[in-house]
Amino acid sequence: MGELSADVLAAVAKRLESLSKQPYANLDELIRSTKFSKQEIRTMYRGFKQECPGGAVNEVTFKEIYEKFFPYGNATCYAHHVFKAFDVNCRGAITFRDLLVSLSTLLHGTQYEKLYWTFRVYDLNGDGIITKEELGNVVVGIYELMGVNILPPTGSLINLDYIPRRRDSLLNEEQNLFTPKVDLSISVRELRSHVESIFNRLDKNRDGMVTREEFILSCSQDPVIKKSLQNFQLKL
Repeated sequence: MGELSADVLAAVAKRLESLSKQPYANLDELIRSTKFSKQEIRTMYRGFKQECPGGAVNEVTFKEIYEKFFPYGNATCYAHHVFKAFDVNCRGAITFRDLLVSLSTLLHGTQYEKLYWTFRVYDLNGDGIITKEELGNVVVGIYELMGVNILPPTGSLINLDYIPRRRDSLLNEEQNLFTPKVDLSISVRELRSHVESIFNRLDKNRDGMVTREEFILSCSQDPVIKKSLQNFQLKL
């Protein structure tokens, strides 16, 4: 994959933005704008209205969905980041159209479009770059989601902005025959090493920040990052 031009980035940005601006679902328009069939859209809409009769998913409901699939983890942080990526118009709620546009990109989009969308999950403040702290926050969210216990530092103090200061939800102790609890842990030093390793692979020019172009290029070319990203997309 060669160097990505600003014109290509702008074209994709314009397409994704135009797909997400209309707040109301119109079947014919959704068929034209997404890669779903009429039957697929109708089926998804019935399920959406059944789960969300009000016509939108708020963050609390979104987190509850994740908690059902990861009952032994803490879904608060990770669900928050993904929710913001789906809430493209920053309304504090995900409409059926928001959901369908993002799912169309993630399931049927090109590799470039998928990576373009995924960048939003890591760009927490929406300024067009990913910092090491932002990357660390998402990585911590993934560990918490999977029920990995982050052990406090021993010896010399390690200050990391992305180390969680508190837990917003506790591990679900309810018996689940299909998702057995696994005791996993990682030290703060291991966490820091993992985050720095990923960030250095993404930060091509070593300027301490990752642009969208760097993110897409690295994820397309680096086999380690590509594998990690595939695991991330499964969690979506």
